[in-house]
Amino acid sequence: MSKIEPIMKKPSLFRRTTMSLVNGWRRVMDVRYNPLKYIPDPSLQTYFMLVLFTVWSVWFGLVATTYLGWYGYNIVASIVIHCAILLPLAFTNAIFVDAERDGHK
Repeated sequence: MSKIEPIMKKPSLFRRTTMSLVNGWRRVMDVRYNPLKYIPDPSLQTYFMLVLFTVWSVWFGLVATTYLGWYGYNIVASIVIHCAILLPLAFTNAIFVDAERDGHK
């Protein structure tokens, strides 16, 4: 008897590209995958993510203003808008993590 091995098709270029982008995003932005996962406290993880976000937000604002010529770009407004989106998400995540940890109690 000969052993029949299944033939697997190679994923499409679109799927490989999409998965590569998702994995890259997770390595940077998701604390389940980036090095901040080693910090046990979710509130500290959120704090460090917000600090990194602010640093990069200012950096991209300076790049946009200097090199792209977006002279009307407002770095402070950008940080406020991003925080207005990220803080509720972090709060929701903290509640979900707490609920998961406590279980049915």
